Amino acid sequence: MTHNLARKRTALVALAASGAFLVNACSAPGTTTESTPQASTQTSASVQMTCGTDNITMKGYFETGFPLPKSLTDEFTKQFPNVTWDVREDQFAVITQNALRVLADDPPDLMRLPSIQQAAKAGVLLNLDEYATAYGWDKWPASQLEQLRVNSAGARGDGSLYAQGLNYSLTGVFYNKDLAAKIGMTEAPKTLAELDDALAKAKAAGITGVAQFNGGATGGLAFPLQNLMAAYGETAPINDWIFQKSGATIDTESNLKAVQHLQKWIKAGYFADDINSLDYAAMMSRFTGGKSLFIFDGDWESGNFDKTMAGKVGFFLMPPLEAGGKQAAMSAPLTFGVSAKAAHPACAAFFLNWVATNESARKITVEVGGSHPMGAQDAYMPDVAKDTVTGQTLDAGTKIGVDNGGMDFIANATSSIYPKSWTPNLQKLVAGEVEPDALLKSVQADYESQIKG
Repeated sequence: MTHNLARKRTALVALAASGAFLVNACSAPGTTTESTPQASTQTSASVQMTCGTDNITMKGYFETGFPLPKSLTDEFTKQFPNVTWDVREDQFAVITQNALRVLADDPPDLMRLPSIQQAAKAGVLLNLDEYATAYGWDKWPASQLEQLRVNSAGARGDGSLYAQGLNYSLTGVFYNKDLAAKIGMTEAPKTLAELDDALAKAKAAGITGVAQFNGGATGGLAFPLQNLMAAYGETAPINDWIFQKSGATIDTESNLKAVQHLQKWIKAGYFADDINSLDYAAMMSRFTGGKSLFIFDGDWESGNFDKTMAGKVGFFLMPPLEAGGKQAAMSAPLTFGVSAKAAHPACAAFFLNWVATNESARKITVEVGGSHPMGAQDAYMPDVAKDTVTGQTLDAGTKIGVDNGGMDFIANATSSIYPKSWTPNLQKLVAGEVEPDALLKSVQADYESQIKG
């Protein structure tokens, strides 16, 4: 998902350093060399940097609702016609639940991965260290790959590389400019109190403040909640918890304030009444249909909004408690891995390198994905108009880089923490069946149980 933030999703660095890659979002283009998979280039007997010349079919398992991977694989086949793709798609929650089984029993060459720790520990995910050395990925900004590393103790943040990103995503708040004008909101809120005020004015005007998805197995309230956590506290403890650092806990005083603030929004009626039955597609439909002032979502929708709602959508990072304060965001790579049993692992690695180095691929990543590509700091970047939603999200990434405010997504702490703990607890919060302190204690207990298991 999400989501991937979705979901995303999209961290996704000690994440706090993840913003380093984003600082260069508008840097001058560098030079790149168009890769040719037909070339029989290899650095050792075990690492072949090619897709070969024979006709092959790459098996993919991707997330439903995100056009970027399909756009990239289509372009790859245009450039290298001997490689075609057989892609299966599922919702983020389904992929989360099935990841270990699919990697072991129905091995894809390339798979969207919500979490990599359990798969790495289980030995069903390919170690990419040799490819990283061969392609020079280790020379990229270290923060780009930190979330994708797992050490011998099973913790993320360092160790061997077990995945790559198709881009680096960033989350924040999209708003409908027409609805904002109706409540006198002429610029993005500069403080959390100003955001509260905008939500209250929307409620008074009969406008739905936020039509956030929170139905099924994907609790989208995790998006505003994590943003509130960053407004009330530091990002480092959140990342430590997600990376399974020893002694880390989500049950902290600042996080309690965040859940209490979210509960205040719920009780005030700022969210759609049927939030617990809304899925991601319904959220998007209501927002694009002018029925929601805000949605908490990621830059993967930037290109979509620039096409379907040109000039009518704005984006801002979650505002801090005090004006001028540092800001943070869930910021993560769109994570893809290779099954340890993949039929074409070398071609999968070649594709991942092509995504980060090929000019056409990088342009697609920005224009379709709305996010900053992976890769070297001086790599090619297409021109993006500042007044577009994509331009705003890229600028927001620069701000996160300056503030060192990148976070992984709290849904990525374990392979099942999202569908089995965050989602049901957030749905109970909406229903009035759990209080903030009990919610955090429940999630922490589930987390510890899942790590031990």
